[in-house]
Amino acid sequence: MFAPSFTLGIEEEFQVVDPQTRELRSHIQEMFAEGEKSLGEEIKREMHEAVIEVGTPICQNVGEARREVTRLRSALIHLTRHNGLRIAAAGTHPISHWKDVPITDNARYEKIVYDLQMVARANLIFGLHVHVAVEDLETRIQLMNFARYFLPHIFALSVNSPFWCGHNTGWKSYRSKVFERFPRTGLPDYFRSLNEYDEYVNTLVVANSIDNPKKIWWDVRPHPFFPTLEYRICDVPMRIDETICFAALFQAVTAKLWKLYRQNMGWRLYRRSLLTENKMRAARWGIDGMLIDFGKKQEVPTAMLLDELLEFVDDVVDDLGSRNDVYYVREIVKRRTGADRQLAAYEKRKDLRDVVDYIIEETEHGISIA
Repeated sequence: MFAPSFTLGIEEEFQVVDPQTRELRSHIQEMFAEGEKSLGEEIKREMHEAVIEVGTPICQNVGEARREVTRLRSALIHLTRHNGLRIAAAGTHPISHWKDVPITDNARYEKIVYDLQMVARANLIFGLHVHVAVEDLETRIQLMNFARYFLPHIFALSVNSPFWCGHNTGWKSYRSKVFERFPRTGLPDYFRSLNEYDEYVNTLVVANSIDNPKKIWWDVRPHPFFPTLEYRICDVPMRIDETICFAALFQAVTAKLWKLYRQNMGWRLYRRSLLTENKMRAARWGIDGMLIDFGKKQEVPTAMLLDELLEFVDDVVDDLGSRNDVYYVREIVKRRTGADRQLAAYEKRKDLRDVVDYIIEETEHGISIA
């Protein structure tokens, strides 16, 4: 049984914002063409015109991932500033309404809008996707089964979308509530084998529910075209340090679960319906809530489970070279989540424009602005 490489790829979805109005701005075509000229396939259009996604090349380790994420953010910040705009990293935009943001002219997106109608049009959200390479197909499915348990823990750290269409939603991640309207989202079911997963996908394709498995939008999925587990549960974080922390956590969890799997140990499996209870709690309360410890059958503070998560992966992080990045969890708990910081920015003057300004400032943290 060959060990996975655990290489990384990171994709971040950003808001394009007018710094005067603080509203979302649709792409200026010349600006996007300029970005494609300099960044090539590393920059992508998304379904709504006010969304830009950038994705790193394959990174051998977390240190390389940090350099690539920083390079791409820097390029995007300078590109938008050159065109009188800004980028902002948050799971939802605090002010703009989805009905005012055009859909990108693209056959794939037109098909999604045709199939899902207003559900698709309202899906104006921004996420973080982390790819961890697991080259063996069967191993990929088994590690996905095990990893589901830990996703609400990491998600609770990433919550960064308390506002929606000018309102405080009361949720720390309203992005997750918007996205769950889509089919084939949320935490995946348990699959006993690769064959069982393939049978599921083939049934959907033959029945014309999907044309390819990329339209399975689970919180973690075996990517249909890359040899990776793709973790998709997190809101896009404001700071680069947070992005790298979450990527390092997903990599470490994957590596630790592989270590158990190769020893025929694995991790206890729980029903999707139980795991979804923890995801809901994380979306509502972030790190301030209680998650369910299913082994003890009782609720415990999220912070306690985060300490247990750090202890769980501690024996793999040095081999991965990611100890400092994984343990940045404690700095996030200290500084508070993105959602908490957005809410604090709002409380100062009760003005959502201040929140947008704060998100932009945090998105540019650590980037040299000439």
